[in-house]
Amino acid sequence: MSKTSTGLEENIASGLCYVFGWLSGLILLLIEKESQDVRFHAMQSIIVFGGFNILNIVLSISIIGIPLIPLLGVIALILWILLMVKGFQGKRYKLPVVGDLAEKWAGQIKI
Repeated sequence: MSKTSTGLEENIASGLCYVFGWLSGLILLLIEKESQDVRFHAMQSIIVFGGFNILNIVLSISIIGIPLIPLLGVIALILWILLMVKGFQGKRYKLPVVGDLAEKWAGQIKI
């Protein structure tokens, strides 16, 4: 594994993108300038867990959606563990649809 512009090993930085959900993804997207793998994981984290947070808020407003919140939490937990493990292993694990968006957007956003 190579070092990133943050000074971390690429696999460590990739795994850290998921540790605090979209927030850690946003932080690493803002500070990582070179590694496209880390930027991909950061963007995928932002899209996936930001989407879960928004969906959670929308469901909590609706009486019909409230029973779905625990199911959403279980799905989010499974994805969180899976993506974090894959990130720490240094694997570029792309989720369907979201992974393609993350790949596209991570390369376009320059900060």
